[in-house]
Amino acid sequence: MRFPRASGILLHPTSLPGPYGIGDLGAEAYRFADFLAASGQSLWQVLPLGPTGYGDSPYACYSAFAGNTLLISPEQLVSMGLLTSADLSETPSFAAAKVEFDRVHKFKDQVLLKAYQRFVAGKDPALRQEFNKFRVHQASWLEDYALFRALKDVHSGKAWPEWDASFVRRDERVMARAREALRGEIEAQQFYQFLFFQQWSALKSYCNERGIKLIGDIPIFVAHDSSDVWTNPDQFKLDQNGRPVVVAGVPPDYFSKTGQFWGNPLYNWERMIGDGFKWWIERVHATLQTVDIMRIDHFRGFIACWEIPGGDQTAERGQWVDAPGRELFIAIHNALGQLPIIAEDLGVITPEVEKLRDDFGFPGMRILQFAFSSDSTNQDLPHNYHPNVVVYTGTHDNDTTVGWFQSVAGEGSTRDAAQIERERTFGLKYLNTKGEEIHWDFIRAVLASCADMAVVPLQDLLGLGTEARMNLPNSTSGNWSWRFDAAALTGEIQDRLRDLSELFAR
Repeated sequence: MRFPRASGILLHPTSLPGPYGIGDLGAEAYRFADFLAASGQSLWQVLPLGPTGYGDSPYACYSAFAGNTLLISPEQLVSMGLLTSADLSETPSFAAAKVEFDRVHKFKDQVLLKAYQRFVAGKDPALRQEFNKFRVHQASWLEDYALFRALKDVHSGKAWPEWDASFVRRDERVMARAREALRGEIEAQQFYQFLFFQQWSALKSYCNERGIKLIGDIPIFVAHDSSDVWTNPDQFKLDQNGRPVVVAGVPPDYFSKTGQFWGNPLYNWERMIGDGFKWWIERVHATLQTVDIMRIDHFRGFIACWEIPGGDQTAERGQWVDAPGRELFIAIHNALGQLPIIAEDLGVITPEVEKLRDDFGFPGMRILQFAFSSDSTNQDLPHNYHPNVVVYTGTHDNDTTVGWFQSVAGEGSTRDAAQIERERTFGLKYLNTKGEEIHWDFIRAVLASCADMAVVPLQDLLGLGTEARMNLPNSTSGNWSWRFDAAALTGEIQDRLRDLSELFAR
């Protein structure tokens, strides 16, 4: 599917400013949407919006369907009458520049519980009717997800394969008793999801009315400790105890001698083919109800997955196993029609992956930070683009552009000093700059390119360094926590971005 020429900003809502320890769907989200519109942008890209689990990564969620309740705005709950100003008067003092996830979870959980209790006690018939409609409409995933979260609390947060065996096996009699015993806790989880989707839908409508489309991110794999795997064990390669027989990752390469060990369970493609890819169709449909355009992470996994034995700790002993990507996308297309999909086709991509992408018309990705690692034939250089691509200065997995430009060997870099200097020299020559504002040089290059869509992480628009990096792949702490200062979105930046966007017909 070809997209019109456009540009936008990559910013996950958790990075928005605000007083409650984490960005949310309240006033600052609307202010950012206004900034996008005023600066001539028509795209807002976010990371996966699901409820985060281990490591607080949006790529390891408790559900592929549910929303992250940490994003619920307490101030909007006051407007709904579910909280009072007094309820928020003792809000802890949170760090402004980063998310303190443990503290935020504790605070938000207390706030949401209070809102639910007031909902139950208030007996607002209109709100109860809206909630009941939501439960009916989302029943295919909501009931199991709410039970999953309630049981997880009962088991002190343990991963579901460590629960009582009857719950692991989903014994129907035991499950029925649990649904009755945990009725209040289950309804509370459903109510939190109702609040999230109510607030997200309102924000999305606000953006769409101003010509802004939301780009969402869908990881190819799901977390093992998720409602999806617990509810649909037959769709994944698991043993009788619910543990993965094989897990996902990436083979050893120049960047890692042991490869990347992701640990996600892999799909039982034979079973999925047998039921017409029902779970995948429901997942894609739900995502496209939430966002306007969907970016699929690790697209090459639809041709073949690197399967690692489940008991291993590194990716070294894996093997490539074919995946039925063509059959899957035909089934999704037949069920849902033309798909507004972006294919994340980074890394070592085979001709088979390119053919699958091109046969369905999905635009691939180009990353300007990758453009200077070889010579003038590098596909990430703007003169080698074709229109049906989405170009980024960098992604959530990259250093910021300023951080990349200022990097030195030995600071977590996979590049040695000579390579860093070669790339920097080539970049300055190619962009015809001395590098005083390297982030604006990068922004100008991607906006001027022939790529249909250009996306800039907010960190690059603000000219921030490595301290603002969102994620360092293969690291387990300190990620996903960056937040920006509300004062950073100046009129000067807004005008400069709008002028460039108008100049290059974005």
